[in-house]
Amino acid sequence: MAQFGFENDVHCILKLDMPITNGPMARWQRKASSSNTSSLNTLSPGKSANVSLSSSKTPNKTPGKNKKTPSKMGGDRFIPTRNNKQMDVANFLLTKENEPADANPALSIVSSYQNNLKVLYSQVSTPASLKKTRYISSTPDKILDAPGLRNDFYLNLLDWSSRNVLAVALDNSVYLWDASQGDITLLVKMEREEDYICSLSWTKEGSYLAVGTSDCKVQLWDVENQKRLRSMTSHTARVSSLSWNDYILSSGSRSGHIHHHDVRVADHLISTLAGHSQEVCGLKWSPDGRYLASGGNDNLVCLWPRVQEGSSNSEGQLIRRLSEHQGAVKALAWCPWQSNILASGGGTSDRHIRIWNVNSGSCVSSLDTQSQVSSLVFAPNYKELVSAHGFAHHNVVIWKYPSLSKVSELNGHDGRVLSLVLSPDNTTVATVAGDETIRLWKSFEMDPVKKKAKERLFSSASSVIHQSIR
Repeated sequence: MAQFGFENDVHCILKLDMPITNGPMARWQRKASSSNTSSLNTLSPGKSANVSLSSSKTPNKTPGKNKKTPSKMGGDRFIPTRNNKQMDVANFLLTKENEPADANPALSIVSSYQNNLKVLYSQVSTPASLKKTRYISSTPDKILDAPGLRNDFYLNLLDWSSRNVLAVALDNSVYLWDASQGDITLLVKMEREEDYICSLSWTKEGSYLAVGTSDCKVQLWDVENQKRLRSMTSHTARVSSLSWNDYILSSGSRSGHIHHHDVRVADHLISTLAGHSQEVCGLKWSPDGRYLASGGNDNLVCLWPRVQEGSSNSEGQLIRRLSEHQGAVKALAWCPWQSNILASGGGTSDRHIRIWNVNSGSCVSSLDTQSQVSSLVFAPNYKELVSAHGFAHHNVVIWKYPSLSKVSELNGHDGRVLSLVLSPDNTTVATVAGDETIRLWKSFEMDPVKKKAKERLFSSASSVIHQSIR
């Protein structure tokens, strides 16, 4: 009999669904017994043990203080401060408590997990979510008619003065458009019908305009009085490019020569630069006046030094000759915040934008635009590079500098874009194209907060300068 009793005990132990009678006490049972014991021990020594628990409580305690938290899973809990970040959590817990039991618990777990993630990641603002991208309009702010504009890649027929006046050459005439008032003025008209305007360039102050013509002359005009001050003759071919450096006016012609004119003296020609074998269609002085960059139809970019004071009829010494381009180089632009950086663009057979370090002569970066590059300008408000294109895209492209990643495309011209210039406040770019229109693109307006900070910085710097002068 003892053997049968032993087998029954073993059989009962091996059955997993049987309750364990001799096992350790469950955790909730231990906690309940310990809480009951502690509550009994808090009674006063003079009181009898049969006094009720309610009579032993301190009378001045807040009613309901000892109420237990509901033990039901998913029940609401006391939250001292319920702010916006906790409202989604509280709402989720309350709705989950009132919902019937789900037939598939796995789905409810996944749902709550996703909801918790949503609360965590949507409520806390990250720097990436706060970052704003500016809006760049795909349509021009203004469109001006330019009838009679010569569709010639090698000419420079547009320039914008520091006084907010836009000059444009239409065949044998030069017109001025006041961007502030909207007034249009006819400044120059060639005497012979067969002659035409080839290039324009404003002085830094915006008071005088230099005009290069097809009859090999360079004219200097007083815009305020609408009067021609002088006509300088030195070239043997049309003057297709101009650039100012203080009182020195540099002009490039179809002969391949560059002339430096001192406009203060009667004998204006002070230097001749012979570095190109074909037409000089691009000419730009650096902002600090140290270097002159020239681009020609011979696919070359040449760098020249500053004109020496008191020099006369001397041959300029070439600093560097950059020959990586495979097409005519008309587009040239100096970086205003990095004085040693020059950008150049090639024609139809090249189609590349190249960034140069003029100190070392190395090509820092290069980009194939898949289109003829006719003009370049740096936009300092957002540190970007803007390019104008002819065949085959006929558009304007904004590139982030120095990565040269595309920011935006400005489409609208029906013909190749011949030239582009930046407004004096650096917010608008004007483009002129073979479709005989001038389009103004307001693509670089600064954020109001950044604009005010920049103005405060400029005003504080100017006040310091004024104080030092006194």
